[in-house]
Amino acid sequence: SKIGSETPLFKQNVVSLTETAFQYLQSRASKQVQFKFKTESPTYFVNTNADLYGWVIENLVKNAIDAMQGKGKIKLEMYEDSQFVMIKFSDTGKGIPKKMFKKIFEPGFTTKKRGWGLGLSLSKRIIEDFHNGKIMVLESELGKGSVFLIKLPK
Repeated sequence: SKIGSETPLFKQNVVSLTETAFQYLQSRASKQVQFKFKTESPTYFVNTNADLYGWVIENLVKNAIDAMQGKGKIKLEMYEDSQFVMIKFSDTGKGIPKKMFKKIFEPGFTTKKRGWGLGLSLSKRIIEDFHNGKIMVLESELGKGSVFLIKLPK
């Protein structure tokens, strides 16, 4: 019933939303995956839809666990500048070739044997179209891991 409806955004503490989603996924992951959460402040307020934003965090964590084949480190850091709250998400997975940085956000693109390749394209749509933010691959090195950055306007 909500398909095609307006997506309401509310001014919320994105630190608590992020930490709640991150801790939930940590509790369900293998003990071979180390999780680290770091923030410069306990509160950053942005206009967000908690359900959609939480789904983006979940998608990034699940992709990271897949890229690490269930064993490695995931780190999420939050900080701000004058205009944006930044959520920097890094993993120790297989990495992404530089030429694929934009392609991974296209619908249907996947490197997995199973899946439809919709997770990152939906994440991009949620962050950019609904939240007026940005999501990008900040850096990646094959065999070492990747760093994603989400920027949400204050």
